[in-house]
Amino acid sequence: MSTRTPIIAANWKMYKDHLEAIQLVQQFAYHLKEEDYDGQHIVICPPFTALRSVQTLIHADKLPMLLGAQNVHTDASGAFTGEISAAMLARLDTAYVLVGHSERRMYNAETDAVVNAKARAVLAAGMHAIVCVGEMLDDRRANNHIKVVLDQLHASVAQLSFTDPEALVIAYEPVWAIGSGETATSQDAQEMASAIRSELAQIFDQAAADAIRIQYGGSVKPGNIRSILAQDDIDGALVGGASLSAEDFALIVAHRRL
Repeated sequence: MSTRTPIIAANWKMYKDHLEAIQLVQQFAYHLKEEDYDGQHIVICPPFTALRSVQTLIHADKLPMLLGAQNVHTDASGAFTGEISAAMLARLDTAYVLVGHSERRMYNAETDAVVNAKARAVLAAGMHAIVCVGEMLDDRRANNHIKVVLDQLHASVAQLSFTDPEALVIAYEPVWAIGSGETATSQDAQEMASAIRSELAQIFDQAAADAIRIQYGGSVKPGNIRSILAQDDIDGALVGGASLSAEDFALIVAHRRL
């Protein structure tokens, strides 16, 4: 039986201002029982402008949630207008940072090398890095999806340094399933997660591979969360659209109780 701590993360993308963010977290917390948090990490990744507000709420109300950020810059400081450093995020008690989300790879031309550098910055600042990998629909139709994802994985995490393997999280997000309403079957997700874990053993070692957590992301909903998390190599979910509904995200988090 796995001893890995499940992680369910809400990626709000470019939705919710800081006041709406406070309201959504409060609504979400209202739907949950204390037991729903036990044994798993619940991470909220709001836009940068809402990080401080969500952090203050989590601390003030003693909510058993963790703060996450959606992006970070590779450098510690510099003349990079509009960017945010890992140190800035760490000072806000940010616990997790997404790097290499498919939307940033697609719309901001982030390469595997950039993703690797961002993950290094996150880990060096003492935070957890959620490194995102995933294939396009054409890759899957060509039956090339596993090679594409493993090549992406290798370049994105090679030579990362960490003492605690739980500091690194891999989020497998088939690009064709994000926001489309389509979801990879639980068997498809497990196939890829198993391949990812095997590749992690080659990149690092078997002990690290056994401890690193792998999330599934791509139209995760209350109706499919149980089948996804029932897979041996899947340790959580990266939730997009459904995390913008307090009721839906609460159902996902409370899947063990309901």
